[in-house]
Amino acid sequence: MQRLSFSRLRAYLAADLFRYEGRVSAKAFVKHFLFTPGFNYTVWLRACVWAKSGGAAKLFYPLLKWRLLHSRYKYGIAIAERTAIGPGLFINRFGGIYVHHDVVIGCNVNITHGTMLGYMNRGPREGSPIIGDEVFFGSGAKAIGKVHIGNRAAIGVNAVVTKDVPDNGVAVGLPAKVIGNDGSDGYINKTASPAMIERTGWSAFRPQMERQAGGDHRDMAPV
Repeated sequence: MQRLSFSRLRAYLAADLFRYEGRVSAKAFVKHFLFTPGFNYTVWLRACVWAKSGGAAKLFYPLLKWRLLHSRYKYGIAIAERTAIGPGLFINRFGGIYVHHDVVIGCNVNITHGTMLGYMNRGPREGSPIIGDEVFFGSGAKAIGKVHIGNRAAIGVNAVVTKDVPDNGVAVGLPAKVIGNDGSDGYINKTASPAMIERTGWSAFRPQMERQAGGDHRDMAPV
């Protein structure tokens, strides 16, 4: 789990907020914190990461963790704070969202209701998915096991991904198969800029998390 200073916590939340509003301001923060379940959950999630980073912040962890669990049961979003998630997370609607804590999620990713990123307990794909940047998950999409979903890929409604998806791939079906290379173009909007991402320290942290997850998996057979 990435250790966050308060300034990096603010940088993450600014990048996340930009995905919803296209700007960063106190008014926009309050609006989406109060009325957008996905952003509300993300705030508590990032705050828990900050609190677990040590120092005086750890005093706030029990309260923040309780509040995160409250939002989990209220909105049906189960993403643990130990999950490695890049800046610019966008949770579109809510309900039925589950992400295993070993998953690595890149920058500017869209997660829609019903999405599951799960762990496979056995076989050559034992492990959890690694998700690239600017990936779009349609309603009910699933990715299971040690698979790599490339940058700007799009996973269709109710698709079940059990093998790698290349950059810009469009995967649909059960099991999912790549049917095009238009990727997530048109589905990922108001992305956090490289400067916003750099302020979070994510670029230096991500390779470490991918190594712990077993590499980027791209040496395995694609869909």
